[in-house]
Amino acid sequence: MVDHRRLSASLRTLQAAKHRADLQSALGELCEHYGVSHMTILVVCSGGRSGSYPYCCTTYPERWTEKYVGKCFFEIDPVIDVIRWGFLPVDWSSLDRRSEQAHRLFKEARLYDIGPHGLTIPIRGPKGERCLLSVTSNLPGRHWSRLRASSIHELQILSHYLHETVLSASGLRETDRYRNLSRRETQCFQLLATGRISKQIAADLGISENAVKLYLRSARMKLGAATSHQAVARASFLELIKI
Repeated sequence: MVDHRRLSASLRTLQAAKHRADLQSALGELCEHYGVSHMTILVVCSGGRSGSYPYCCTTYPERWTEKYVGKCFFEIDPVIDVIRWGFLPVDWSSLDRRSEQAHRLFKEARLYDIGPHGLTIPIRGPKGERCLLSVTSNLPGRHWSRLRASSIHELQILSHYLHETVLSASGLRETDRYRNLSRRETQCFQLLATGRISKQIAADLGISENAVKLYLRSARMKLGAATSHQAVARASFLELIKI
């Protein structure tokens, strides 16, 4: 299920982040909206630009960030590996922490109140961009499981919206121009953003399920999006739909 009021409030927060200096406070507000301890967006590759990690914004304590960078934890952090092989959200409980280095990394992170639980969402842009959105939590295990289940759909949409916001606000990429969506494409994506599936959208609009899939596919192509979550986020970012 999608909490439309929470998602709308979160998107408004990101819409207000027009400059690099606005991004950290925006992440802090998103943490409050979703009841997570911390949130981090890492641009691994901005597409066509040099540099291993051109941009990072986080709510982590500054002392932990300095330590993480100073000790080159990028090189041993299994969270970073998610971008190399993953397409879907990855719960940190499924990460391989068996190496001594990874075990030490997560142990030290907990000393800085990062939280024992986490979720990382990889984002892949049409021009070779690679980003990661991570959220962490200090909640007990079963409470974290409920929070993750209730917010994962929204976080996937937010991850792609945040991807667009960060690349634009940080100056790593100009906002592209995209073809306008047709009335039916807009209607389909408007309903998709609320958590409706193709069969339900077809019933709502009085058209066939195959037609809905065709409209969604053509809209994704117009928006240069690989997934529906990415397309919904980009359509919202460009104010083609309202959430």
